[in-house]
Amino acid sequence: MLWECFSAAWTGKLVRGCRGLETGAGVHLPIGIMGSPLKSLVHDDDRYQKSFHLFLERSSEHQCMQDFIHNKLPDILSSIGDGKSHLNVIGVGSGAGEIDLELLNELHKKHPEAMVDNEVVEPSSQQLHNYKVLVSQKPELNYIKFTWNKMTASEFEEHWKLRKVTKKADFIHMIQMLYYVKDPGATISFFQSLLDTNGKLLIILVSGESGWGKLWLRYRKELCNTDISQCVTTGDIKSLLDSKGVSYQSFDLPSQMDIIECFTEGDEKGELLLDFLTEVLDFSKTASPELKAGVLELLRHPDCSVETEGKVVFNNNLGVIVINKPT
Repeated sequence: MLWECFSAAWTGKLVRGCRGLETGAGVHLPIGIMGSPLKSLVHDDDRYQKSFHLFLERSSEHQCMQDFIHNKLPDILSSIGDGKSHLNVIGVGSGAGEIDLELLNELHKKHPEAMVDNEVVEPSSQQLHNYKVLVSQKPELNYIKFTWNKMTASEFEEHWKLRKVTKKADFIHMIQMLYYVKDPGATISFFQSLLDTNGKLLIILVSGESGWGKLWLRYRKELCNTDISQCVTTGDIKSLLDSKGVSYQSFDLPSQMDIIECFTEGDEKGELLLDFLTEVLDFSKTASPELKAGVLELLRHPDCSVETEGKVVFNNNLGVIVINKPT
């Protein structure tokens, strides 16, 4: 999902996307019906920004994440560290740092005496700059030592192994970034291996039961370009963990978005939302009639949305997975 995919790589990390982008934009999507090639939305940053911000305006995604961070996360964080005076944190795909700092604030509330070493992993120079500016405006963060890693998750893994780092992490978070690694399972395994005793790995992705999950299940071949992103949901990750016998906690984060304009031909906001939902630049103009009709039909289907009071409310649910140190 482009949520932070390119929100972190291009704007300021709120939700959906590239916190941890593994590949660059600039790759044409080899997809379409009837031989009609479609182009990734990330080719046009201005249009991406417009569609992304419309998504944030219309959806409750940011709010549902806030609710989780402030209401559920504290209990998860209370058991880490075991009274240590220093806690090690890794943020994978950190974007401009807004969400990271909220996580760190909750950690500080639970462990007010602990100093924090925070490894920031983010491939975008602009995003890292924005994060540093944000930190510079908050002198109360003097309990945190920031280490800035301008690299992707896979580059960080390679760097970590080459340096033969033995430091273990108490808390690692990977929020809306596993879409943008080549092998989500391998990425999870590596970062899980870095956990210290009582350490926690936090993953947030779209739910397999969400409209996104249903859209990808039906049109994975047409709408997922694996050179740029993986159509992966919490359902996929749970199946992977179950197959390996890895225990985890899971939480559902209800979220929704009105997409009624998508069904009005030529509506500017509707076309922006369609671009965001499909991750295709000018989807309504460049998709074949068959693909466009099929996507619109599915988006309006009860599997994806509920029609109420003149709105088509898309299921934008997220899921949280919390993994412990491997046994």
